[in-house]
Order: sequence, then C-alpha cells, then structure tokens
Amino acid sequence: MRLLVDCDSLQERLRRIIVRAAGRHGIEAIFVANRAVRVPDAPQVTAVVADDADEWIVGEARSGDLAITRDIPLAARLVPLGVEVITDRGEHYTSENIRARLSERDLAAGWREAGLLQQRGRAYGARETQAFANLLDRQLAGRTGRSS
Repeated sequence: MRLLVDCDSLQERLRRIIVRAAGRHGIEAIFVANRAVRVPDAPQVTAVVADDADEWIVGEARSGDLAITRDIPLAARLVPLGVEVITDRGEHYTSENIRARLSERDLAAGWREAGLLQQRGRAYGARETQAFANLLDRQLAGRTGRSS
C-alpha cells in the first residue's frame, strides 16, 4: 500500500501531516505535481514531477493504494481501480458516492458557465485540517494495523 498524493494545490501544512502519518505507519508517500513542489524530506517520501500528474497517478495506482486529491474527476478514475480516495477536507470517496459527487461537480460547473452560480471557495481552516488528519489516520490504521 502506498499514499499517492495529488500535490498540485495541496497546502504545505497538509504535506507535513501526510509525511508524519506515512512515517508512523511505515508506508511510502508519493507526492505528484506538474511542477516542482516542496515536500518534507523523509526516507518514505518520493516527489514526482509529471507533465500530467493525474495521468501519472492513474497509471501508477494499484488496488489497495490510498490517494489524496480534491480533484473529483481524478477520484472517479481511481475508485474503480480499487484505490481509496480522500480529500484534503476529510471527505472519503467510495464507489457508492463518487458518481453523485461527479454529477454535482459537473452541474455546478454548468451553472457557473451560464452565470447562474458564483465561484466561491469554501474557507479552509483548523476544522478542515483536523477532519483531514483524522480521516487519514483512520484510513492508515485500518490498512496497516498500526494505531497512531
């Protein structure tokens, strides 16, 4: 099992959380971006720069891996491969919910294009960081048998 991290827009504090969790659970964390991104230096960490980070992740993903991304179309490609997917906000995408999330995303995109919906990012703060860290630890503990 590996952590595949879509790192294009991932905050640095979350990268540190991921590296610490990977170290505690003894698993490899692969950070993938389309440009060089600063990643904490640790033995279990690999940084990959790929022209198309999403394609690289899909091409390398194996059943049992855990991916971290906020990219819903990427998640929709990974879930059928047997990859667990979580977001930086502590959401867990599964085969039961990913199609609905993709439809919601596409609908909202259509509304924005038609001028019916304003683009507004949701605030990201301590609550979201904690939700992410908690879900990451639960996912890793359930897979590695190690508690945090």
